[in-house]
Amino acid sequence: MKKFNFRKVLDGLTASSPGSGSSGSGNSGGAAGSGSLHPGGTAGVLREEIQESLTSDYFQICKTVRHGFPYQPTALAFDPVQKILAIGTGTGAIRILGRPGVDCYCQHESGAAVLQLQFLINEGALVSASSDDTLHLWNLRQKRPAILHSLKFNRERITYCHLPFQSKWLYVGTERGNTHIVNIESFILSGYVIMWNKAIELSTKTHPGPVVHLSDSPRDEGKLLIGYENGTVVFWDLKSKRADLRVYYDEAIHSIDWHHEGKQFMCSHSDGSLTLWNLKSPSRPFQTTIPHGKSQREGRKSESCKPILKVEYKTCRNSEPFIIFSGGLSYDKACRRPSLTIMHGKAITVLEMDHPIVEFLTLCETPYPNEFQEPYAVVVLLEKDLIVVDLTQSNFPIFENPYPMDIHESPVTCTAYFADCPPDLILVLYSIGVKHKKQGYSTKEWPISGGAWNLGAQTYPEIIITGHADGSIKFWDASAITLQMLYKLKTSKVFEKQKVGEGKQTCEIVEEDPFAIQMIYWCPESRIFCVSGVSAYVIIYKFSRHEITTEIVSLEVRLQYDVEDIITPEPETSPPFPDLSSQLPSSRSLSGSTNTVASEGVTKDSIPCLNVKTRPVRMPPGYQAELVIQLVWVDGEPPQQITSLAVSSAYGIVAFGNCNGLAVVDFIQKTVLLSMGTFDLYRSSDLYQRQPRSPRKNKQFIAGLTELNDSPVPLELERCKSPTSETRENSYNRSRSSSISSIDKDSKEAITALYFMESFARKNDSTISPCLFVGTSLGMVLIISLNLPLADEQRFTEPVMVLPSGTFLSLKGAVLTFSCMDRTGGLMQPPYEVWRDPNNIDENEKSWRRKLVMNSSSVSQEIGDHQYAIICSEKQAKVFSLPSQTCLYVHNITETSFILQANVVVMCNSACLTCFCANGHIMIMSLPSLRPMLDVNYLPLTDMRIARTFCFSNEGQALYLVSPTEIQRLTYSQEMCDNLQDMLGDLFTPIETPEAQNRGFLKGLFGGSGQTFDREELFGEASAGRASRSLAQHIPGPGGIEGVKGAAGGVMGELTRARIALDERGQRLGELEEKTAGMMTSAEAFSKHAHELMLKYKDKKWYQF
Repeated sequence: MKKFNFRKVLDGLTASSPGSGSSGSGNSGGAAGSGSLHPGGTAGVLREEIQESLTSDYFQICKTVRHGFPYQPTALAFDPVQKILAIGTGTGAIRILGRPGVDCYCQHESGAAVLQLQFLINEGALVSASSDDTLHLWNLRQKRPAILHSLKFNRERITYCHLPFQSKWLYVGTERGNTHIVNIESFILSGYVIMWNKAIELSTKTHPGPVVHLSDSPRDEGKLLIGYENGTVVFWDLKSKRADLRVYYDEAIHSIDWHHEGKQFMCSHSDGSLTLWNLKSPSRPFQTTIPHGKSQREGRKSESCKPILKVEYKTCRNSEPFIIFSGGLSYDKACRRPSLTIMHGKAITVLEMDHPIVEFLTLCETPYPNEFQEPYAVVVLLEKDLIVVDLTQSNFPIFENPYPMDIHESPVTCTAYFADCPPDLILVLYSIGVKHKKQGYSTKEWPISGGAWNLGAQTYPEIIITGHADGSIKFWDASAITLQMLYKLKTSKVFEKQKVGEGKQTCEIVEEDPFAIQMIYWCPESRIFCVSGVSAYVIIYKFSRHEITTEIVSLEVRLQYDVEDIITPEPETSPPFPDLSSQLPSSRSLSGSTNTVASEGVTKDSIPCLNVKTRPVRMPPGYQAELVIQLVWVDGEPPQQITSLAVSSAYGIVAFGNCNGLAVVDFIQKTVLLSMGTFDLYRSSDLYQRQPRSPRKNKQFIAGLTELNDSPVPLELERCKSPTSETRENSYNRSRSSSISSIDKDSKEAITALYFMESFARKNDSTISPCLFVGTSLGMVLIISLNLPLADEQRFTEPVMVLPSGTFLSLKGAVLTFSCMDRTGGLMQPPYEVWRDPNNIDENEKSWRRKLVMNSSSVSQEIGDHQYAIICSEKQAKVFSLPSQTCLYVHNITETSFILQANVVVMCNSACLTCFCANGHIMIMSLPSLRPMLDVNYLPLTDMRIARTFCFSNEGQALYLVSPTEIQRLTYSQEMCDNLQDMLGDLFTPIETPEAQNRGFLKGLFGGSGQTFDREELFGEASAGRASRSLAQHIPGPGGIEGVKGAAGGVMGELTRARIALDERGQRLGELEEKTAGMMTSAEAFSKHAHELMLKYKDKKWYQF
């Protein structure tokens, strides 16, 4: 990620000579000159009073943390002492998990899939084997793991790795059947090699296949068990460099596991069988079983089953051993789900999974392979989930997963991020959501409990909201770079379930996922929540702590793009904008009836896409549906998807638009206030009422749009689409109608942005009033005036008047976002209603009054402007002073690309404009001057998923869906980048390795020579020599102390490096102290024995010996 070093230069851009800005009029809004930044006209004292505090030093981009399930998992590893878990993926990523809050993401630069992971148990290191035949050693003793060494195999492909406990020599099996040995400390290949042709018998004529298993004997570390794919197992003596015994089986081997005594081992095979072998009789299996096979009569072999991909054989001191395996089901049960089988004594338990099993590991009490294993849990890695099974209870319950692994339970379709929201919301949402949690989990604590984590300095609450394809909404607590599920809302419950055969009649515009969420609007202060769905509906929710049973109120809106209504052959005789009573019927906007059927059963008209429940519905505490608004079919044309959404709790109004037009609904009185085509909104001006070229043709509106240069309207009002806007629109919204011609598509002007605010509706207004800012896909901004009843009591009975004010502003490209600032430069928040439980039965209804917070400073009597309006489109940003509508600043953000997401956010108590561009750039501008603060080429747009889910929030926070299952959070705050090291969890904590059990004298004497085996003497360079340089290439990594440079800079980086160096020095001193203590103990024991021996033979004569 490259960052431009122009900070100080960019800060001084506005000091250059002003460009050709315009002192805007009511319908112009200023034209941009050739440069990228153009200060415009003056606005009296307003422009000189603002002192911007933000500079480029406040901003820096860096990733913070990744949440969710690792995408395309491939490998699994567990450190039984540190109790941390590692998951490798097909994209080259590694996720390391510990206790809640300890969640680390690291990535191989090559992007090659991770084949296998091996922890250096209790050493703070991890070995990864990638599909590009490279081994990597990761240092986990720093919060951001880094690669210490890499070893690239050039001539052989890696298939299996094994690292014995407390050993520094890694066994590496290859596709050719050879076994190499790597020194973990130096990451250099040893000259000791076990060639496949020496391991098998000379009489064998076929290649044994790739190495699928490697493990040293629990009884003797000098013996290595090598499993080959074709069914051959070799027990190799490392000292004598020969095979002690060989085992042959006629079915392919998938995995092997030892009995802890080292006398038996178990193999799983491709025919669904398990074979148990005894080292004393290797000629045939000691026991053969096909657990899920049907037994045949007359001693026939059981029928074959699906392959058992992995088996683990774990012993218990006080009970029968556990045999746990994946796969092996009968072929005649094709519909059965993937399963994990647990055999304990005579009991066989089959645990069916929702997704295919990728890998599983049994968690045991001891890290020593030659002791009773005492298994207590099984970690099962599925393709789309991670579960942990409790083995200590007979019914094998699963543990409640503390990680947010279910983000993708239904595909994420949209996101919203709220940083520094009201602090009581998290507790309120959690108290409601906890009542709906699943039951039946294990009562024991989550076993993956390693690492250390603290809250750090960041204290403000954060909430992330995700919308999903099944219509569900999830609220997440995202405070302190963690993620925890708070509350889940199912929006599909307001609709009737689709019956088989009915889909084509009503849901024809959506083939799949008719309840998918498209847009989210949430007011945290008033707790009003609103969503729009892919089936052209809007649902408004209010929050309540009380359960109610009520009917769901619904409205239906006709929103049609009527070409004939736009054409006026005699524009000069067109009257001013008509009043509301005359406008509503002409646009056919009032709600229709659901019972209106298509004429002659052919043309659909006034039919919604979904059916709202008509019976009383029980609504549990939480968000309860207040109103459902649906767009209906019009003359056989399906409703177009909603492209913009805004709600005002203070006004009690919701507004939404699509490519046909705009609808405004009063959700207090449950009435439609306005529903008209986009072109009807311009009727207060003569911008589009041009004389057609041929009066006989009423379809000449296209010429009126494309020949705006014939009129005195400024050039900017041509409103040409960006080259990418067509593609962008098609990517977001699939066309649902095949009958619309390409000409009609090009001429449509969609509503792309809506914003409620207390502002000046018209030029040179003296007072502020409720307004609705409307932005379109062609760069036009219209201000609609809202006339609300003055008295609070009248709001429930008196009508609300909604009238376009005739004010037009313009920009290049589709309008994306609005915001307002006061004359002092403070960001003005839209007005809101203070939340009150609508179902609170304790309060007297007569005493109920709406409490409104307007957030607008009173306008003084001075002549001049009092507000800034910040408007950003996909091409440029403009700042207007109101009410004069003078364009003060213009910034052409991009010429060759377009903005995907833009938002005005608060950073260090100051406002700034944040933009994410389709070319991957993240840009930040100060307000109101639009000075560039940051421009970083962060993330090229490779997937529309990123464009759909990228969002900015306050205090330097942002996020996007980096994969279908993971959310990537990032920060653009320099302060947070500096403090990130303190916020991340520690993966490694100093823990003393548990002592091995006392084996006793006889076991130590006759239990093998494992205690005296010296691998260094056998594999070291002195005895084995060096491997050929052409076989593998050593690549030094950027890890260790140098790896910290990527995680922190400046003083914080120096402190972090010093702290890590101190930790490592302390650890080395601790190891030295332990060795010294051990030597002192040995010396004391030797002195004691020598003294006893001296006393014993002190008085004896020479002939008595």
